[in-house]
Amino acid sequence: MSNTEQAARIRTGDGFIAALDQSGGSTPKALRLYGIGEDAYAGEAEMFDLIHEMRSRIIRSPAFTGDRIVGAILFEMTMDREVDGTPTARYLWQECGVVPFLKVDKGLAEETDGVRLMKPMPGLQDLLVRANAAGIFGTKMRSVIDAANPEGIAANVGQQFEIAGQILDAGLVPIIEPEVTISIADKAAAEDILLAELTRHLDALPADREVMLKLSLPETANLYKPLIDHDRVMRVVALSGGYSREEANARLARNAGMIASFSRALTEGLSAQQSDAEFDRVLDASIQSIYEASVAG
Repeated sequence: MSNTEQAARIRTGDGFIAALDQSGGSTPKALRLYGIGEDAYAGEAEMFDLIHEMRSRIIRSPAFTGDRIVGAILFEMTMDREVDGTPTARYLWQECGVVPFLKVDKGLAEETDGVRLMKPMPGLQDLLVRANAAGIFGTKMRSVIDAANPEGIAANVGQQFEIAGQILDAGLVPIIEPEVTISIADKAAAEDILLAELTRHLDALPADREVMLKLSLPETANLYKPLIDHDRVMRVVALSGGYSREEANARLARNAGMIASFSRALTEGLSAQQSDAEFDRVLDASIQSIYEASVAG
């Protein structure tokens, strides 16, 4: 598995990054939207078996290929499992031509200064060793911005870059994700502060280091163009953040150089009750619409 080849795919490939990384907290909702209610499983083990079946069905679909999807973000338990007898990350690259990433954060702490930082990650070093062994290319970690609070946003971005340094030291490429909540009244102001903080930290990175950014779709089109053009940034991807797929695609198309990294918007319309032919048709249409919005700029 060539890191150089994967880096080139991420840096210049046409397409988007599929987010298949729902964790324990968001899995029941993801399954419910997929047509599997909480009465269909007893306990976490059965729940995770079902979500792996759903993810495997997506990954095995003839629609899910590197022609339109450059990368996929996995949940730790998905990395540890297999698709058709092959470890998931290796299946993605070898069979689909899709670069594998791993979600490494452990969820969010309580809100302070208008932000929710990431919880401590005491097992991060061990996880990064396992990720390397599994053929993972990069990582993703999410924190949240709920207000245009300069101190909170500075702390949020500072934490992201501190952990990104550990990930870079391990030979992996971090996706830094300080998500701005789409429903807040001061979203545009928060995004201006975020842009300044991200730029400051990127400017301070050594010349041999590159990161990726995963950001909420901004109120001002092309606000993040300076980040897309920054020589320490491999790629800037957008999260759907609760927008419908239609709205997320429309906003994405207005931001040149940004590509999608959608989760719920990717799986919208898929159902456990669908035949394979219908499932593949709906997934193909979803992938095509997100692909078109990603390459529009």
